[in-house]
Amino acid sequence: MKASLRTVRLELQEPLRISRSVMTARDAVWLTVEHDGVTGHGEAVTSVYYGLDAATLQRVLTCAGADLARFSDPESALAALRAGGSAGVGTPAAVTAAVEAALLDLVGKRAGRPVHRLLGAAAPPVAATARTIGITSLAHAAADARRLAASGFDVIKVKAGSPDPEDDVERVRVIRDAAPLARLLLDPNGAWTAARAEALLHRFAELGVEAVEQPLAPGDPEALGTFAERSPLPVIADEDAVDLEDVRRLAGRVQGVNVKLAKCGGVHAALRIAEAVEGSGTDLMLGCLTASSLGLAPAVHLADRARWADLDGHLLLAHDPWTGIGGEDGTVRANGLAGLGVREVGAHEDVA
Repeated sequence: MKASLRTVRLELQEPLRISRSVMTARDAVWLTVEHDGVTGHGEAVTSVYYGLDAATLQRVLTCAGADLARFSDPESALAALRAGGSAGVGTPAAVTAAVEAALLDLVGKRAGRPVHRLLGAAAPPVAATARTIGITSLAHAAADARRLAASGFDVIKVKAGSPDPEDDVERVRVIRDAAPLARLLLDPNGAWTAARAEALLHRFAELGVEAVEQPLAPGDPEALGTFAERSPLPVIADEDAVDLEDVRRLAGRVQGVNVKLAKCGGVHAALRIAEAVEGSGTDLMLGCLTASSLGLAPAVHLADRARWADLDGHLLLAHDPWTGIGGEDGTVRANGLAGLGVREVGAHEDVA
């Protein structure tokens, strides 16, 4: 097997403001793995929060790609990755996820099977995805909500954590008025103290918000678990639920965990998390970073296993360089084609 990299700039349609930052673009590094004339693709994106810039991703993915040459075929490489025998100790989870995605894509194409079938699901997963509205003006938020509801979105995620909490309340209020039938999720990205969260969440519950992600600053999962036990809204852990061990500590204490492949280490790490929380009273949310359809595709193949799907990262882009998972109508779909089922816009379908 041989590997190659390509780095591209992903520009957003408009700046996305959350409680801790404003994002206008991010870099994506695409990993292509070839064996016997068939190629598989995976994507890792930069993240200030996780300390990953383009240079770091390029360096680590170059090493990971070179390591694949020691395997005779992608099937054995994928088996080693699942067993922890590849990617290396200390490899960022986002890199492990990208390598696994490329191998799954390649193995699926060689077998003529979509990834969800490799993972044991017979039917292509289909899920209603949330669509994010950032911290923005009330007029803009209302207009976005009306547009999204008209396009078919049943779930809207509202970013919160403004310096003035009344701004957050009013933003949710105008979104509720503009999209009265939508399910609403709230995400302050850890911006609140326990006292502020407790004071605010009753008001958001009255506005019909369904659940809140990471209301408290990350770093104290015990405090988050204790808060979730008395919260007027279901609490979904995100920044405090990075990997399997984090989730095991919170299982049964919070009402949900946001599983992002780029933070947990990929599809099989996510499946282990799903197994760990089964029967605990903690449900799964499948989340994402802002990325292309290539980066989102592995999670879409798991979408039927989660209570909430927040797989809209590709929909925030000014131009998505890959296609194949839908979402523009509020629903993401695995399309049943071999591998990840996505292709680069303008490129020919890549099959065995």
